[in-house]
Amino acid sequence: MNETQKKYTVLSKVNYPADIRDLDLSDLKILCSDLRQYLIDTISEIGGHFGGGLGTVELAVALHKVFDTPKDLIVWDTGHQAYPHKILTGRKEALKKIRHLNGISGFLKRTESEYDAFGAGHASTSISAALGMAEGSKINKDKRKVVAVIGDGAMTGGMAYEAMNNSGIYKADLIVVLNDNNMSIAPNVWQISNYFTEMISHPDYNKFRGQVWDLTGKLDQFGDRIRKVASRLENGIKAVVTPGMLFEALGFRYFGPINGHNIHQMVKIFDQIKNLKGPILVHAITQKGKGYKPAEGHVQRLHASTPFDKVTGQAIKNGPSTASYTSIFGEALVEIVKENKKVVGITGAMPDGTGLDNLSKVFPDNYYDVGIAEEHAVTFAAGLATQGIIPVVAVYSTFLQRAFDQIVHDVALQKLHVVFALDRAGLVGADGPTHHGTFDLTYLRMIPGMIIMAPKDEAELRDMLYTAIKAKCPVALRYPRGNALGVEVKEGFTELEIGKSEELRSGGDVALLALGSMVDYSLKAAVKLSEVGINCTVINMRFAKPLDTQKLDEITTRFNKIVTLEENSLVGGFGAGIVEYFSDKNYKNDILRIGLPDKFVDHGTQVELHKILGIDPDGIAERVKYFFENKNIMYGVTV
Repeated sequence: MNETQKKYTVLSKVNYPADIRDLDLSDLKILCSDLRQYLIDTISEIGGHFGGGLGTVELAVALHKVFDTPKDLIVWDTGHQAYPHKILTGRKEALKKIRHLNGISGFLKRTESEYDAFGAGHASTSISAALGMAEGSKINKDKRKVVAVIGDGAMTGGMAYEAMNNSGIYKADLIVVLNDNNMSIAPNVWQISNYFTEMISHPDYNKFRGQVWDLTGKLDQFGDRIRKVASRLENGIKAVVTPGMLFEALGFRYFGPINGHNIHQMVKIFDQIKNLKGPILVHAITQKGKGYKPAEGHVQRLHASTPFDKVTGQAIKNGPSTASYTSIFGEALVEIVKENKKVVGITGAMPDGTGLDNLSKVFPDNYYDVGIAEEHAVTFAAGLATQGIIPVVAVYSTFLQRAFDQIVHDVALQKLHVVFALDRAGLVGADGPTHHGTFDLTYLRMIPGMIIMAPKDEAELRDMLYTAIKAKCPVALRYPRGNALGVEVKEGFTELEIGKSEELRSGGDVALLALGSMVDYSLKAAVKLSEVGINCTVINMRFAKPLDTQKLDEITTRFNKIVTLEENSLVGGFGAGIVEYFSDKNYKNDILRIGLPDKFVDHGTQVELHKILGIDPDGIAERVKYFFENKNIMYGVTV
């Protein structure tokens, strides 16, 4: 027996769900313990999503024990909770490179495994997808079960209720498992979750249940009969004090709440309900971070983590680093709110991830967490704006995509002053294509009246936030994930002139028009190019909309060759805007657009991805050199 077999006595024998189905209850308990330890051992070394997976160990084991996967379909919501599922479906060894370049995804991915029934990175999608699968199976006359596993955080998204309502109308053969851990990433703001917790634990309810059962247990011939009556009465009480009433109103048969960490109960309930017809909801109570004390005590910090000390749970430091753009934004917003109490911050269940955690502590009355409900967040902000409040919607770029219509219809059309602070703009690294913020310049640039800006460094981020607060129209401010550049940050703020750029470096051969994160890369590329005799002018464009047309007019008279640089899709992005302007003005300059290709970019570190895509300083220098030296390029656009 090797070391792995000794350490993970049952897990070492399990590679696929079929290996679970012959295990008895005692082996299942050991398997769950092995799974938890394997997660701790692996993720502590390489980093990754952590707390959510520890909470779904028994759930994943029970589902694959009872259901005939992959024929039966399991749809996981918010895919970070599915690490145990990945381990049990042929990816045990692959977990050691999860979220790393050329490794498996941190989320669900159909192309990765036949057991991943539906891709999942964003939240609240599972029930809609599972309903589609159930109806599709009915049309195809396939005899298969469909299960949606939704975390309670995802239940704050309205899409989940739209899907449940539709499921009840269709009377679909669908099982929904509510993984209720009272958390999403931040503490859950779902009011129904509070209702679950308070009522199920209410002493009067539990006292009633205990007394009746104790009393009837002492009676002989009448005991069973009284217990049956009491059960009916208890079910009536449960309809009021548990969420059964809500879900049954939506057309679901409700089972629960049950202990989601009791593997015997989980297997039993799935066995009992798997052949029932119509929509079923199983309510499982779990604990995020279950079985690992540091994660149980710090669920937000260990939701996702870099490598950490397995004993203490503390992150392993790799030396000093600069502050993150996220924290700099958060601190700047607190400073602004201190001077202007009309400014408020709004997050969709991501206070730490967006930097609003500081605001929530210092000025709680100026802080709103609306749950995983981006559409609501934007229209809520619009409503605030009608009352003279200045809302700052702090959101990941990828998540704001979900509220596009609200930005257009509820904010821009009404010319309301809402500030969108887009964190994680550009490539985010290990979270991959579901989380890359690669489209915001494209989808925001088309909206009339929208100001779009991107800072070159942390000092400019502060000034841009201040400028956005001073504006009287919709404003989007985008900035990248990770640490800032470490430039000096002065006290106070400077209001920037809307639509004005700045020239940072002068040279007579090529003009580099850079936006946001690409400014620093362009300056470094310009140094490399100067070493081979190509002198570049580098301009920090600052604004994707409105463009500094005065500067663009001037540049066309000084340079034949012009390069645009952005960390956004080239389709419809910043460079496309400049090409459109040049075309309208009938300018004939040669243009090279450098940015992200028209494809979904896989995961890897930001540095790795920038290098692969040729948008790091070396890649930029190489492409600009070729562009400059290719004398055969006539008027036109090169990407």
